[in-house]
Amino acid sequence: MTTTDTKKRTGRQIEVLPRGTISKNSDPAKFEIEQKTDGEFKYKLKKKRAVKGTSDYINYDDAMRVGSDILWHGRQPQVGFYIILSVNIGRRVSDVLKFKHSDFIGRQTGDVLQIREMKTGKLVDITLNAAVIDAYQYLTRRMKCKPNEYIFLSQKGGVFVTTTINRMLKRVFKGYAPVVSSHSLRKSFGRHVYNKLGQNENALVYLSELFNHSSLAVTRKYLGIRKAELANIYLSL
Repeated sequence: MTTTDTKKRTGRQIEVLPRGTISKNSDPAKFEIEQKTDGEFKYKLKKKRAVKGTSDYINYDDAMRVGSDILWHGRQPQVGFYIILSVNIGRRVSDVLKFKHSDFIGRQTGDVLQIREMKTGKLVDITLNAAVIDAYQYLTRRMKCKPNEYIFLSQKGGVFVTTTINRMLKRVFKGYAPVVSSHSLRKSFGRHVYNKLGQNENALVYLSELFNHSSLAVTRKYLGIRKAELANIYLSL
């Protein structure tokens, strides 16, 4: 149908858009257009790619306080244990969610757990400190713990997924940091170690090895140390 045909039939001037156009104001870049066998067009909104943001670390003492409160009083004490465990071992969420009760039953302060990292495939030794041991013992008082079961189970009985962990952390740590995710707890561990060891080069060497980073520069950037150092240049003028 042309513009002239439309005017004859309706009495109104209507702009006829070119074939394959969704609307006059539509942005073609937002749509995928597929022509079917009958000549008609099928329009699909393009999926937006997720933009990766940089998570911020949470103060170690704040994380321990929030984790302990959930462990002692929350409806899902395993979430509190997840927070305490994560800020004390510095592992990725994919590795933490693999833990079973059998990994912690009978363990004492100073015992070593060996895991294989999901991302790198490397074997890693983790020394359990008193905070982790005490938290797990309290967890066993608040929920049933079967040796062969995963620790971090949802109320539906399945292991938590990363997106669920991220959503819960954003809620419980709202206001503690601009951007919160599971990486925030890993960075909290790193920042705490860095501060405890005097914020020196040796601390970065240890952390780079613990995190399996390729260089100290990567560790500096990951923990936000490099960003802070660059900001201090302006403040020193």
